[in-house]
Amino acid sequence: MRITIFGTGYVGLVTGTCLAEVGNHVVCVDVDEDKVACLQDGKVPFFEPDLEVLIQRNVAEGRLRFTTNAAEGVAHGHFQFIAVGTPAAADGAADLRHVLAVAESIAEHMEQAKVVVNKSTVPVGTADRVRERISDVLTRRGADIDFDVVSNPEFLKEGGAVDDFMKPDRVIVGTGCRESAEQLRQLYAPFNRNHDRLIVMDVRSAELTKYAANAMLATKISFMNELANIADRVDADIERVRIGIGADPRIGYDFIYPGAGYGGSCFPKDVKALVRTAYEVEYKPQLLQAVQDVNERQQRYLYSRIQAHFADGLAGLTFALWGLAFKPNTEDMREAPSRRLIESLWAAGASVRAFDPKAAGEARQIYGERSDLVLCAKPEQALQGADALIIATEWNVFRSPDFESMRTLLKQPVIFDGRNLYEPRAVAALGFTYYAVGRPRRAPGGS
Repeated sequence: MRITIFGTGYVGLVTGTCLAEVGNHVVCVDVDEDKVACLQDGKVPFFEPDLEVLIQRNVAEGRLRFTTNAAEGVAHGHFQFIAVGTPAAADGAADLRHVLAVAESIAEHMEQAKVVVNKSTVPVGTADRVRERISDVLTRRGADIDFDVVSNPEFLKEGGAVDDFMKPDRVIVGTGCRESAEQLRQLYAPFNRNHDRLIVMDVRSAELTKYAANAMLATKISFMNELANIADRVDADIERVRIGIGADPRIGYDFIYPGAGYGGSCFPKDVKALVRTAYEVEYKPQLLQAVQDVNERQQRYLYSRIQAHFADGLAGLTFALWGLAFKPNTEDMREAPSRRLIESLWAAGASVRAFDPKAAGEARQIYGERSDLVLCAKPEQALQGADALIIATEWNVFRSPDFESMRTLLKQPVIFDGRNLYEPRAVAALGFTYYAVGRPRRAPGGS
């Protein structure tokens, strides 16, 4: 099949590449000339496991190419995927300017029937607006061309997006047109062979399904963080609680790890947008608002622990920080808990020595060169001369460190663990003061 993808961010690039990988001919359109040139050379502007190899192979074999020419893209594909960003506006609503601009470009250049597939995460009712924008442009052109607008939300995890696309849990298709539904079923057939994962529904339900999925996962995270804060105050161990409730198959173990709060490009933005949608239809979403509030508070958790431990003030202290990305296997620092923490430490007069396997370049781009931030090449380098260690991201490389070496490198053997990587008793027995989330604090040698 011939497919066009507008947008080469995480969603567009993974979608286009994986569709090319199963034999389709894909053109990806982006307005950034430098980015398009890099992609055509097989270079990916962000880290996503396995993606670069797939891009290089499909470009070399002629199934995948990149352009800045919208007319070329519209002429190429029967399917026109919209996969551009929908950043949060100041009021929390999704900014649809890029989505509607692509819709207008498609309408300006289309000369034959198209299926417009909205892959971007958008509020309920966006497909109607896209359809209206395309119809208006076609009317202005005096062109009578058939088209349909389909909602096909993405469910891709950063750090596992390729695998998620190639082996989906479900493929949601929102359309009222049987022909479009059947065409999408054929398009996704290579990813749907083990059993039927394609679920067809009306467009508005499909749009809401995406927001509902992310809001549900964010709710589980905030719920566990709420429990962790209670555990702190009643001297319970949230890790034991997690195991106890996760054994119930109705609850399960996914997304019930307490920590320093959720971040990234999806959960914060999507929960805000869903809250905004609710208020627009005169409904007060109390639970969703609480999810946001708990997460906002949780992103301040580590800093409050640090302040309490160093009661004489943080000015002049240096902190080692392991982890900058909002989660492992990505370089993405959007809404990452590490950012609020770093900025709070700076405001208090402290310095930071940070290590992250992938996100150092992103941190440098965000913060530039400054004397109170040292980006280190190895975890051990971050520890040198630091007054304490803070863990903000659960990269595998942090899970089994050399604690004796750590104690030697740190000025003070203190760990603030925002991801509960270690067993408190074991770390305390090695001579550390160890703070975790919702786990009993252990002093050196403590039982």
